[in-house]
Amino acid sequence: MKVLHTADWHVGKVLRGRSRAEEHARVLAEIVELARAEDVDAVIVAGDVFDTSAPTPPSQSLVMRTLLALREEGREVVVLAGNHDDPRLLEVYRPVLGPLGIHVIGKFRRPEEGGVVSWTTRGGEPVRLALMPFLSHRYVVRAMETLTDTPDQHNRRYADRFARLAEALTAGFTDDTINLITAHGTLPNGKMGGGEREAQTIFSYYFEVNAFPPSTQYAALGHLHRRQQITGPCPIWYSGSPIAVDFGEQQNTPGALLVTLEPGRPARVREAVFENARVLRTVNGSLDELEAMAEDLEDAWLRVVVAEKPVAGLADSVREILPNALTVDVDERFRPTISRRRDGGGAGTARTPEQMFRDYLKETNREDERMAALFARLHREILEGAEGNG
Repeated sequence: MKVLHTADWHVGKVLRGRSRAEEHARVLAEIVELARAEDVDAVIVAGDVFDTSAPTPPSQSLVMRTLLALREEGREVVVLAGNHDDPRLLEVYRPVLGPLGIHVIGKFRRPEEGGVVSWTTRGGEPVRLALMPFLSHRYVVRAMETLTDTPDQHNRRYADRFARLAEALTAGFTDDTINLITAHGTLPNGKMGGGEREAQTIFSYYFEVNAFPPSTQYAALGHLHRRQQITGPCPIWYSGSPIAVDFGEQQNTPGALLVTLEPGRPARVREAVFENARVLRTVNGSLDELEAMAEDLEDAWLRVVVAEKPVAGLADSVREILPNALTVDVDERFRPTISRRRDGGGAGTARTPEQMFRDYLKETNREDERMAALFARLHREILEGAEGNG
């Protein structure tokens, strides 16, 4: 049996005001093509299908089209809610997509109520897949215990109860079945990818590797955006995100995992790398240096650190050279510092607002005649308007 493990699509993601809908369409098409080319038996989407709990209609349409395409040729498709998803929305999809062979789960369910999905592969192998969508701390730990216990006790209770829920779902695992579990959450020794929500990645939301019993042949996880294996009693992997969601992930390699399984044997895992999303890069240099490298940066989203004295229109000048610059910052070596005046400023040294503004520009290393002239003109207009109203 072969499984395609993916997670953290974050469809609908906007990066510094720029839509990434076209990128997502290309990346999800790449996932579908991978499923076809590898002739996988099943696809697991381990949470964070959407970037927000209220996805737009185009985002929902793209996800629905992708899931239906993945279902082609009888593949089993399993989708669970992540911390970015609204579990209620996924539960709405459940009765609609379920009859089509797409298993969607937004909230935790008992094994007999959909918490475990079972099927038989084309080769006649029985499969059991336990589903653990993202579980909030409030869901796992009762409110009264939150009020009375210490933070360390809260964290321990979350991990303990996650393990008990996993134990209930995996109780039916046997030696003659292919045993899988998929979950969305944080293992404490996992490496962050950069774009995860910190509040739901800190230790109050962690669970331990021993939550997965040795009878599990593969644990397919979502939430951490860097693809990685975690040491544990069974093969445990985060597939990572197929698209870098912010500049903290520019060193990640977007992709998915291909997993080959058979009863009674550990999974064999192979990494697949995707190439259809734009690269995110941070570049440094003067305007001349940026212009020299512009041709090689045309297809990347950019965070630019410009090594120039800050003047009016600097960001515009950068974007004329690099239209894909989403943020423009001044190199700290050129950032202004305000020095404290030592001339006393007593009687007889009063300065006009225009003089004070010019002094400010000089003290902060921002001398710019255009800015000073603009300030003077605006100040005169304000004064003339006040006199006219008087």
